[in-house]
Amino acid sequence: MGKKRNRISVDSVGSDLTSNPFASLDHSGLPSASAAVPAGRNPVEKAQKKRGRVDVIRQRSAGGGGWMTVAKNFKGISESEKKSLKQSIQKRCGVGGSVKAGCIEIQGDKREEVKIVLESAGFQVVFAGG
Repeated sequence: MGKKRNRISVDSVGSDLTSNPFASLDHSGLPSASAAVPAGRNPVEKAQKKRGRVDVIRQRSAGGGGWMTVAKNFKGISESEKKSLKQSIQKRCGVGGSVKAGCIEIQGDKREEVKIVLESAGFQVVFAGG
């Protein structure tokens, strides 16, 4: 026939599941929960500054005829920051890319992934063109 299964009762009467494993720990030297978080500030939220609008377009690449995602119209950031953004986008998408004429070019149609990375960096992303 079938195997007998040992089942654990989830009733609160006479069950070992109601014991608190942290009850015996000493927490006298720790600050209270209200003192750990400064008033008016949520520790989960990051303070992100608005860095401007960036256009993300999809176009045919020269030569091979495949798709290419281009992020352009960056205002006020250096070439080294564009290169670091390009590297993080490449890692996220798993494809190659380059920085040319102030634009970040990524191989393939990766607009959604590029949007996620740029928004996490504080940019407002707008899909433009085709």
